[in-house]
Amino acid sequence: MDVTFLGTGSAMPADNRFQTGLLLEAGSDRLLVDCGSGVLHALQRTEAGYEDVDTVLLTHHHLDHVSDLLALLKARWLAGEDSLAVAGPPGTSALVDGLLDVYEYLDGRIELAVRDLTGEPFSLAGFDGRTLETRHSMQCFAYRLTHPESDATFVFSGDSAASRDLLAFADGADVLVHDCSFPDSVETDTHATPTKLGRALRDAGAEFGRVYLTHLYPHTDGNHEAMLETIGEYYDGEVQFAAEGTTVSLD
Repeated sequence: MDVTFLGTGSAMPADNRFQTGLLLEAGSDRLLVDCGSGVLHALQRTEAGYEDVDTVLLTHHHLDHVSDLLALLKARWLAGEDSLAVAGPPGTSALVDGLLDVYEYLDGRIELAVRDLTGEPFSLAGFDGRTLETRHSMQCFAYRLTHPESDATFVFSGDSAASRDLLAFADGADVLVHDCSFPDSVETDTHATPTKLGRALRDAGAEFGRVYLTHLYPHTDGNHEAMLETIGEYYDGEVQFAAEGTTVSLD
């Protein structure tokens, strides 16, 4: 299984980061997780391109995670592709219906299958998934994803404050991609910061192959080394910042 970081940014623009998007690939199966602004352009730079990615899994419905969704739909239609599947937390169907009410000319251009996940285990684009609702300002799912052709386990926190429950959910993952939006100088109850994440990693008693930090606000610029040092005071596993455009192999 491979994971490509298409976008590691947040709702505030940064020079070298798009908004949230991750591409998972295993065998011939591909799954796009979140589709924020810039993700369509980042996807075009991959070997798969947007033409070969027909399934999107949303963690939640904040704009920086969905703003390229209809842009992807339109690009696939113009490229001659005939389908797109979208899944996410409850309300995903209503979200897509509302977007198509605004951009009515896109309705019916391709076959669109939209699915509201209930919190039960699911299968999507060849991947098997489990969900955990995170601590965020709206309903948001973390995802634990596996694939029959891979022995690896991938977990994405979505947007979330640090919590032992979330890290226990991710226990044993080969790669955990976790929100670390701000340095400790920013007070937040809906995103992770280094000290809170480090303590949660320590207290959960969970094990991970590697941890990647993402959903980075501009406030983190120039603070990466200090943030990693803070996490390292509590957790001695491998932690690094996700790098835009980088592909990580889990196998």
